[in-house]
Amino acid sequence: MPVIKILPHAEYCPDGASITAEPGTSICEALLAHHIEIEHACDQVCACTTCHVIVREGGRSLSEMEEDEEDMLDRAWGLEPDSRLSCQALLRQQDITVEIPKYSINHAKEGK
Repeated sequence: MPVIKILPHAEYCPDGASITAEPGTSICEALLAHHIEIEHACDQVCACTTCHVIVREGGRSLSEMEEDEEDMLDRAWGLEPDSRLSCQALLRQQDITVEIPKYSINHAKEGK
């Protein structure tokens, strides 16, 4: 099973983590299954950018990015060349390293 290394994030994963998941699982599903409560305001249907992650290593091993994901990523804060929507990026066989960006565009969270 591929390993997902999550770099430290002050809110979601302060110490960083390494988790495993079955190939074909989205990054978002894997994080949530391991109690890393990444934001996902649209219930993982590619209708927002709150689950945006930056794939620091192993990005070529993920599923291909489709046009709807590319269109949504244009709206993400802190977009980088290796950005993906974690709900759309499916694991294959290789290990990856991801960073959860510091800021999100989740307006529903702003009042909390």
